[in-house]
Amino acid sequence: MRESAANVIIIPAKPEAAAQQTVKRQLRVAAYCRVSTDDEEQLTSYEAQQNYYTDKIMTNRDWTMAGIFADEGITGTSARKRPEFLRMIRMCKQKKIDIVLTKSISRFARNTVDCLNYIRALRALGIAVIFEKENINTLEADSEILITMLGAFAQSESESISANVRWGKRQAMREGKANIQYDRLYAYKKGDDGNPRIIPEQAEVVRSIYNQYLTGASLRMIKERLESEQILNVAGNPQWTITAIRGILTNEKYCGDVLLQKTYISDCISRKVIRNTGQLPMYLLQNHHDSIVERKTFDAVQTEMARRNAGKSPSKKKAPTGLTSYASKYALSERLVCGECGTLYRRCTWSKGGKKRVVWRCVSRLDYGTKYCHNSPTLDEEPLQRTILAAINSVMSKKDTLIRQITSAMEMEIAPVPGESMSLADIEHRLGKLNGQTRKLVAEAARTEDSSAYTSQLRGIVNEAAELKEKRAFIQERRQNDALAAQRIEAATVALGQATACISQWDETIIRQLVDTVKVHSAEKITVFLRGGIQVEQDMI
Repeated sequence: MRESAANVIIIPAKPEAAAQQTVKRQLRVAAYCRVSTDDEEQLTSYEAQQNYYTDKIMTNRDWTMAGIFADEGITGTSARKRPEFLRMIRMCKQKKIDIVLTKSISRFARNTVDCLNYIRALRALGIAVIFEKENINTLEADSEILITMLGAFAQSESESISANVRWGKRQAMREGKANIQYDRLYAYKKGDDGNPRIIPEQAEVVRSIYNQYLTGASLRMIKERLESEQILNVAGNPQWTITAIRGILTNEKYCGDVLLQKTYISDCISRKVIRNTGQLPMYLLQNHHDSIVERKTFDAVQTEMARRNAGKSPSKKKAPTGLTSYASKYALSERLVCGECGTLYRRCTWSKGGKKRVVWRCVSRLDYGTKYCHNSPTLDEEPLQRTILAAINSVMSKKDTLIRQITSAMEMEIAPVPGESMSLADIEHRLGKLNGQTRKLVAEAARTEDSSAYTSQLRGIVNEAAELKEKRAFIQERRQNDALAAQRIEAATVALGQATACISQWDETIIRQLVDTVKVHSAEKITVFLRGGIQVEQDMI
């Protein structure tokens, strides 16, 4: 037990400390202002906002200037694209600002999520954001509900403006108005009439790229040729990329057309650019300007590119996905086929005793030995080339007959689809009638209490319309395939017409144009299939 009472010591107050607490320091006040476009009227408003806030802060005895943060000509839908706004937030986190002034919520952010996140972060730091137009201080208790509503209105306004801009652009597309980016367009510049004008020296480069590709060159081979000849790209540099070359080969502007809405913006908040693969309509302006390559040449390149992209790799070991990368320097790399297992042959160089021997071998034999292909022969290159030339020359002496056979094959390939009695025009006319009947039945059903009587009729119309749409798609696909087949056979016919009666030298370009496939039956016999369906059996020389 304690024997004495607790001793209480009184510590007197310090009047000077209380006086120090009553001295108020000036609040560090920053202002944020933004304009979303670069036009003169908006820039005047931008300067006016800066002057206004400078005057407002400096004339208040309780405030001191912490900075004017202003983003000029920048959208308010994303904070990431506003460097001054982000700098202001960093200074707030460093406790260098006490109050942020801004004109309105729409000036602060047009994205509701961004707006609330930043306001909450600043409020957690004890920093107030004052919106003058709405008369809201974010440190007050009921401010968040108002900010949420007004922020949503600001975002809705942005979405409405974005929708109006999109509508205007698409309306311009429908009217055939094209907006072309010339800074990235090779071989064209903006003419006095506002349309693309050809740059002659660059146009020759474009034509050579198309011709090389059609004669079998890969994109990498074209790149190496351009760089070896020190040809400058669109930026004026001698280094080319495969992407740039592919862009030239797939850009419809080089055949005089303009395809609009190839990409679109997902929404006005994220502003992500998405490739249009059918989500929205596209608008093709044909014969919009002078072309550099003929349309049939452009179409032939697209067909050849699709054929290469769809190719299967002969070697599963080297291409586990099964897709091949087209970089064939030799025409036979994609034409010489094993008669036993159907796999392509590959060119190999053997070295023995300082001597080199070039041969062609079945890829299956190279990768797996005799597991899948047992008897495919190894062929020396020179005798193989002489044999193929002999097969070609055997039919070149009858060139006129050969051309007639190709024409006949073309007529068979693009013959009408058997059993089809309706044309595309008939199908469209019938679909229009069915749409009218549907609207009529729906209107009648709406006027009656019991609409079950119309259900079976509507179901019949829907089923018939679905069948017609399938038939329309089939006919359209068949027509497209027929057009591509006609282009291929026409190209082969032209090549045969220009070729001499006897080809004495091996030429990779001619082989690519004339030969479709070479099948190896044995070490003594091959079959050469020419374009157009002509085939020649030939003994090895």
